[in-house]
Amino acid sequence: MNFSKYLMIAAIALAATSCNEKPATTAPAKNTAATEQLKIRYIDEDSIMNNYNLAKDINEAMLRRQNQLDAAQQQRGNEINKFRSQMEQKYKNNGYLTEESFNADQAKLQKMGSDAEAYLGGLQQSIQNEMTQSQVQLLDSINNFMKEYAKQKGFDMVLRKSATLYIDPKFDVTNEVIEGLNKRYNKVEKK
Repeated sequence: MNFSKYLMIAAIALAATSCNEKPATTAPAKNTAATEQLKIRYIDEDSIMNNYNLAKDINEAMLRRQNQLDAAQQQRGNEINKFRSQMEQKYKNNGYLTEESFNADQAKLQKMGSDAEAYLGGLQQSIQNEMTQSQVQLLDSINNFMKEYAKQKGFDMVLRKSATLYIDPKFDVTNEVIEGLNKRYNKVEKK
């Protein structure tokens, strides 16, 4: 067994020395990409979201829609609670002369609850769809601008600040980008 072990070590050593030999005629390849100077800048996407007028408009619209949902939930809840209170008062005052009238009011209360749930679910889905469309619009706007901006400025890359550990602040082009985005943005008034 020792002999086979020594034979294996010798074979490995022979293979290693033959790999280290370089042919004399091979010249090292020049890597032109390594000598090329990259022009890289970065943006702070939080600043863009806080200062780009389209992003601010979308945020305001979503807050309005959320307030609409909250108001609708409050209104439907108040209507249901009012009817429930009326039922309880009617029951305490022996206002239900028949079991059928009590059961009819209970069925109405349940229908009010399921109708409210369906309406609010639809409203919430509509708001979610609007939010998704708005996010797509916002990202498309920023991406399209960034492609044109980088090409115009001759930048090879524009990175997100959050995707890096450190970048010298002298490479920050956020304010230029915000200015360009806002200059290009035309607010569309809703009727």
